[in-house]
Amino acid sequence: MLTLDYANCLAERVGNHGLDRARLEPGSELAEAATALTARLDKTRGTGWERWRDLPCGETRSAHTQAIHALVQERQGKFENLVVLGIGGSALGNIALQSALNSPTWNLMTKEQRDGHPRLFVLDNVDPTAFAAVMDVCKPESTLFNVVSKSGETAETAAEFMWVREALKTALGDKANDHVVAITDPAKGTMRQICDAERYATLPVPEGVGGRFSVLSPVGLFSAAMCGIDIEQLLDGAAAMDERCCQPDLATNPAAMLASLLCELASRKGKTSHVLMPYANQMYLMADWYRQLWAESLGKENDVDGETVYAGFTPIKALGATDQHSQIQLYREGPNDKVIGFVEVEKFDQDVTIPAGLGVEALTYLEGRSMAELLAAEKRATEYALVRSQRPNFTLKMPRLDAEHIGEFISLWQIATAYAGLMLGIDAYNQPAVETGKKATFGLMGRAGFDEWRAKVDQVLAPTDFVI
Repeated sequence: MLTLDYANCLAERVGNHGLDRARLEPGSELAEAATALTARLDKTRGTGWERWRDLPCGETRSAHTQAIHALVQERQGKFENLVVLGIGGSALGNIALQSALNSPTWNLMTKEQRDGHPRLFVLDNVDPTAFAAVMDVCKPESTLFNVVSKSGETAETAAEFMWVREALKTALGDKANDHVVAITDPAKGTMRQICDAERYATLPVPEGVGGRFSVLSPVGLFSAAMCGIDIEQLLDGAAAMDERCCQPDLATNPAAMLASLLCELASRKGKTSHVLMPYANQMYLMADWYRQLWAESLGKENDVDGETVYAGFTPIKALGATDQHSQIQLYREGPNDKVIGFVEVEKFDQDVTIPAGLGVEALTYLEGRSMAELLAAEKRATEYALVRSQRPNFTLKMPRLDAEHIGEFISLWQIATAYAGLMLGIDAYNQPAVETGKKATFGLMGRAGFDEWRAKVDQVLAPTDFVI
C-alpha cells in the first residue's frame, strides 16, 4: 500500500525547521485535535459538499460504475479519438489518470496496440491554436466528444462545445448525437436542457461533489474506462485509503498526519509553499491535479466566521530528477519556506539496463545498472541534500504505478484537504475568488445582465501611460 514517510519533517532530522516528535505522539494536543477532527469528518461524510467521500464505495459507486460500463460497452471500438471538453476539475483529473496509467506514447500507438481503445485529447483551454490543431486531427466522423460541465454555462467549455456541435451537425446530420456523451447535472441546468433536446447520452455530475473532488465520479471515470483503465481497481484503492483515513489515532491515519504536518509546518515554521516532486514522469500531471485541489480548497480570504485570515498554501510542482537541475538550487539555498513532498515508485512496469562497453572510465559506475536504480539514487541523494540544508520533506512511496495505488493517492490528498480545511477554520469547498473572474468575463463578452461588470473592468483597467 501507499505509505507516508515523514521523518524528514521532524526536528531531529532538520533542526529548528522541523516539528518536535512529541507534538505528534499519542496524547499530545495535536494528536487529540486530529482525533476530534476524524470524528467530525465521520459525522459529516456523505452530506453537503462531502458527498465525494461516498464515491468509492456502496450504492453511489455501483450506480456510477454500472452506467459507465454500459455506456463504454456501447461506444467502445467505434471511435478513433475521444476528446474531453472541460476545464479545471472537469479536466485535470482526466489528464492525470491518463498520464499516470496509460503509456506516455498512447496517442502515437496503433489502434491494435491500444486494444481498440481511442486516443485521448483533453481540451481544457480556449487557446485557439491548440483547439484548432486538435480539431484538425480529430475529425467528427471518427471522434467521440465528452463534454463535462455541471451547469453548461462555463464559458470556456460552452465555447468549445458550441463549435463541436456545429461541426458534428455539418458532418453527420441526424447521427451527430451519437458522437456526444455529456457529463452534467442529472436534473437541471443549461447543459441538461441541451442534452434532453439533442438526445445526448449522459452521465451525472453527482450532487454535492465539487469539480476538484470529482475525479472518482463519472467526470473522471468515463474517459478513463474508455481508454482501458481499470476503474474498479481505481475505486478499490480509494476505498482502502478512505478506510485507513478513518482511524482515530493520528499515527495510523495518513491523511490526518499529512494535513497536520503541512499545517503545523506552515503555522509554526513559516513553510507555506508546498512542493510535490514525483520521481516518475507518469505522476507529473497528477501534480497539476494536486495543485488545484490544494490551492482552490485552502486559499481563502475569510474563515467560516467571516473573519479575514488570508489562509492557504502555495502548491508547486516539480519533477525528479529533471528539476534537480532546475529548482533544487532554490529549494536548498533560497528562502526556507517550503516543504518538499517526494513521490517514489518502488517498481516500474518497465526498466532499462545501461550497457557496458563505452570505454570511458568516468562512466563505468553506470555500466550494468538500471535507469530505475539511477532514478532511486537521484531521489535519495536529493532527500539527503535537503536534510543537510534543514529543509523539511516527506515521501509518498508507491509500490507501483497501477490503478489501485493511484486511487490511494487521490483519496489521500482529498481527505488531507478536508482535514486541512478544518484545521485552518475555512470552507474548503467554495471558491468565491474564482467567481469574480467568471462574472467579469461574462461582462466583457456581452452576456445579458452582466453589463456592470464590464464597466467595473474598464474603470479599474483604464489605459495609462505606464507602457514602454
